[in-house]
Amino acid sequence: MSNPVFSNSDVFGEPRRNGARQGARPGGTATAQPQYGAYGAGAAGTTGAQAADAASLDAMYQAPSATTADTKRLTYDDVVIKTGGLLALLVVVAAATWTMAPNIWPIGMVVGLVLGLVNAFKRNPSPVLIMLYTVAQGVFLGGISKYYESFYDGVVGQAVLATICTFGAALLLFRSGKVRVTPKFTRWLLIGMVGYLVFSLVNVVLVWTGVLEGWGMRGGTLGIIIGLVAVGLAAASLIVDFDSIKRGVEAGVPAKFAWSAAFGLLVTLIWLYLEFLRLLAIFQSGD
Repeated sequence: MSNPVFSNSDVFGEPRRNGARQGARPGGTATAQPQYGAYGAGAAGTTGAQAADAASLDAMYQAPSATTADTKRLTYDDVVIKTGGLLALLVVVAAATWTMAPNIWPIGMVVGLVLGLVNAFKRNPSPVLIMLYTVAQGVFLGGISKYYESFYDGVVGQAVLATICTFGAALLLFRSGKVRVTPKFTRWLLIGMVGYLVFSLVNVVLVWTGVLEGWGMRGGTLGIIIGLVAVGLAAASLIVDFDSIKRGVEAGVPAKFAWSAAFGLLVTLIWLYLEFLRLLAIFQSGD
């Protein structure tokens, strides 16, 4: 998998070859085994138990079918609601930071990185930590967006629109079945993301040490090509995220993992937005 939020999860990750133990239900709970009466129970007790069982079975037969809400299993609605709530919180914090304290964005970047790693490797989601991560990222995005906008007029609005359009296109492609998530697809995506990460780290070090100036190796034609590749990787990562969520819903994982799904989508969307922001700034700079 590409997104560590999903790939490190026991419920969203690739299914294991050995599978779950026989008699186990999704989410790790073992199915109940039939309980038998004590040896030597009387005939009267047996008859009464049979009548009670018949009445229970009839009541169960007449009752309406249980829904995912009744069984507390993950649904797409859960993911949509949680994701929408986190995005709303992100936008509100980003707008407040943009207006009142744009210079504190480095604090948000560091705190967001730490909380992102903590949430990514937690076996069970923590709504509080996920919301704190969202707040930190809102501080970071609000300040860094204000910084970019001060140099490149209109670039933030363009990046937001491009992110929304790319998200919609990735979702449509996934739902249409024209793009399938196969082991080969995820393998090449992982290779591309690792290569891009190494390139970005080398470029940052060269710029910070003064070996390169401006955008470093991300300037000019090469920078535009690298930016387009990064956007493509982020879009492909979204498709893998959708597939992970689909597997979780179909497997009937507990509803609490909607927080993990929403967090994973948020991580990818933030990455996609930042890549568009940088790419559009390079276009405008003419470097």
